[in-house]
Amino acid sequence: MIYKFKSQATGDLIMLGASGDEVLRILGRDPAPTGILAVADLPAAVAAIEAAVAQRELACQQAAAETGAECEQPPSRNAVSLRQRTWPLLEMMKRAHAAGADIVWGV
Repeated sequence: MIYKFKSQATGDLIMLGASGDEVLRILGRDPAPTGILAVADLPAAVAAIEAAVAQRELACQQAAAETGAECEQPPSRNAVSLRQRTWPLLEMMKRAHAAGADIVWGV
């Protein structure tokens, strides 16, 4: 599935299925073909994503410190970090919140 996030405050954002599913789980939601992030929910959503990114980066740094290796993403489909995958959505959330606009997908 492909997610197309829309808001009246920004342009559309397309996210591939696996990444979209992961982001929705971080937000405490079940992956679904349609949904809405209400304006009131956006600050908590931003905080949840930022916390998940920080947690993942800390785990990577700790693993690197234990092994003495550099913290690199293994060559796989996850070669793009969570920070990189979520940055466009975070920006969308911040702009939508500032404009008082909801974010929807699948509609």
